[in-house]
Amino acid sequence: MKMQDIHIRDPFILVEDGVYYMYGSRCLGTGFSFVGTGLDVYTSTDLENWSEAHECFTRPENFWSDRDFWAPEVHKWKGAFYMFVSFCAENANRGTQILRAESPMGPFLPISDGPVTPREWMCLDGTLYVDKNGDPWIVFCHEWVQITNGTVCALRLTDDLSAAVGEPITLFAAKDPAWVTSHSETTEGYVTDGPFLWRAENGKLHMLWSSFSAPGCYAEAVATSESGEITGPWVHAEQPLFAKDGGHGMLFRDLAGDLLLSLHRPNHSPMERPCLIPVRETEDGFALV
Repeated sequence: MKMQDIHIRDPFILVEDGVYYMYGSRCLGTGFSFVGTGLDVYTSTDLENWSEAHECFTRPENFWSDRDFWAPEVHKWKGAFYMFVSFCAENANRGTQILRAESPMGPFLPISDGPVTPREWMCLDGTLYVDKNGDPWIVFCHEWVQITNGTVCALRLTDDLSAAVGEPITLFAAKDPAWVTSHSETTEGYVTDGPFLWRAENGKLHMLWSSFSAPGCYAEAVATSESGEITGPWVHAEQPLFAKDGGHGMLFRDLAGDLLLSLHRPNHSPMERPCLIPVRETEDGFALV
């Protein structure tokens, strides 16, 4: 199938042994999945022709979450593949849990005892960051639905990624850049979504993340760490990288070595689709090609 035929949000692409693996949030009808049963992966060798969906995570019996299986992304770590994915339940806050598999195709199985993000917080969109010492972190969002002005936070992980270490650090808030607006004209809420870390060839550490540049207009943004490490401080680009109602992006290099931005657009159901946009590194961030 072609990419425009795949109906997912939050597309994340892993490149492994000449194959592209694309994961994302399932969409059903006019919204993304509320009842959670599993998560899918699509494969390709050319980024144009994709396989049918293959279920790589199936909800285990008595699993704590039954809804909102959101934003899966898969990272290779110490020879295995780890999925960071957000889950929710009626009587439990949303949080990011970590799953493990021997193959990018799965099956992915839980390794953490529930979410590794704070249980008393509403959290989502965890991603892996490995610091200069080789220590793993989860970078995630503390949701606007709980605190109005959403934040991006970081939390150390154990070496096997099964548990958190210490307390979370707040890196920045949604309203820090001047261009961010409330996501709605009727409900006050400043969104942080989809953090993703990228170490540029010039050594700078950048973070892609998403918010709203106008009510109802989703946007992809870039922040840069002045220290070159996860603790920041983080400086925001004056304008979004992409402000045409698309976001929750990540970066990867294709098999030819070219840099691509993967995001979904538009942000309105049921029209959202994965989209690939060529980009290039600049001295201070990225530019669309």
